[in-house]
Amino acid sequence: MQRVHVAAAVIQGADGRILLARRADQQHQGGLWEFPGGKLEAGETVLAALRRELREELGISVTSARPLIKVQHDYPDKHVMLDVWLVSAFTGVPHGAEGQPLAWVAPRQLPDYAFPAANAPIVQAARLPSQYLISPDGLEPKALLQGIQAAVASGIGLIQLRAPNGYDPQYRDLAVDAVGLCAGKAQLMLKGPLEWLGDFPAAGWQLSAKQLRQYAAKGRPFPRERWLAASCHNAEELALAAQMGVDFVTLSPVQPTQTHPHATPLGWALTRELLDTCNLPVFLLGGMGPQDCEQAWQAGAQGVAGIRAFWPAV
Repeated sequence: MQRVHVAAAVIQGADGRILLARRADQQHQGGLWEFPGGKLEAGETVLAALRRELREELGISVTSARPLIKVQHDYPDKHVMLDVWLVSAFTGVPHGAEGQPLAWVAPRQLPDYAFPAANAPIVQAARLPSQYLISPDGLEPKALLQGIQAAVASGIGLIQLRAPNGYDPQYRDLAVDAVGLCAGKAQLMLKGPLEWLGDFPAAGWQLSAKQLRQYAAKGRPFPRERWLAASCHNAEELALAAQMGVDFVTLSPVQPTQTHPHATPLGWALTRELLDTCNLPVFLLGGMGPQDCEQAWQAGAQGVAGIRAFWPAV
């Protein structure tokens, strides 16, 4: 089978919109939308290939870019490895230098466009932030809700309402209030029995590793329009998450953590190995803080997740 290594770009404009290009009808996967880029030439680095392709295809020069996600996909006629970078700054005005139609699209609208199958994880990565806030335990409900409100006001776009002490009625009451605080401003992820799904249609769901093992073979419990994530700790759980079709995962613990002091940390070397075989956006968790974002990106992660290091002081 032919093996193709492609450099692709999620190009983000100053207003947050993402640039898409439509493939020519006569091309492989013709007529579908894609993230611009092209094949690496012999001896070329991914970034060098990306700069060259975007200059040739769009007439722009990249000035700021970082790794976003790697995706491997088998088509009937070829194996494609997509090395995707987030381009956050460039010079020049993008135009279809090869006659291809272009479109600037808000991240939330990306699922409305038809992409090649290999692009599905890229669409999710392009819609997700680089930081994932998880609420701490031990707080009174008022303090917890004040913290969520402060986090939303500071621009945090992805928040999990953690349920460390079981799924009791108090958690459900907190969830109702948290949904209201996040509405239209941040994506709230809840945890709990899947029987609760219908009660919180605006919320996404973070499956525990136990739930992942229990339900993975049954597939997604709700449609793609709603965020689904899973908590993973090893290669087996990452594979189950892919089988279930979740949108993203957390992988932990990368480093020693106060929350789970007896858990053996993965370390950066094993974390990189696991990320190399995972076609999903991954938030690294466990001893992580905002200062670890750069290392997480270079390892192939979407970003970092955390509790203490991310929780706002209120």
